[in-house]
Amino acid sequence: MFIVDAAAEVTEADSMSLVNNERVKLLANALDRASTACVAVGVIGPAAAFLYGMGAVPVSPVALGLGSAVWLATAVILHYFARRTVGGLK
Repeated sequence: MFIVDAAAEVTEADSMSLVNNERVKLLANALDRASTACVAVGVIGPAAAFLYGMGAVPVSPVALGLGSAVWLATAVILHYFARRTVGGLK
C-alpha cells in the first residue's frame, strides 16, 4: 500500500538541489571514466604492445616506463578530482 504524506512534498528548492546533485554525480562519473581510459590507453595498451612486440616503432623500456608513469599519474589526478567532486554533494 502506498501512503502519500502531504508534509513530504518536494519544494522547488529541494528539486533544484536534487538536480544539482545529479549533475555533480555525472561530472564525477565522467572524470572517473576519463581516468580509467588513461590507464587503458597509456598503460595497458603500450605494455601489451611492448610485451608482444607489436609496436610500429621500437620503444625502449625506459621510455615505456616514463610514458606509462605520466599516464598513470594523470589517471590518479583525474580520479582524485572525481572523489573531491562527489565530496561536495549536499
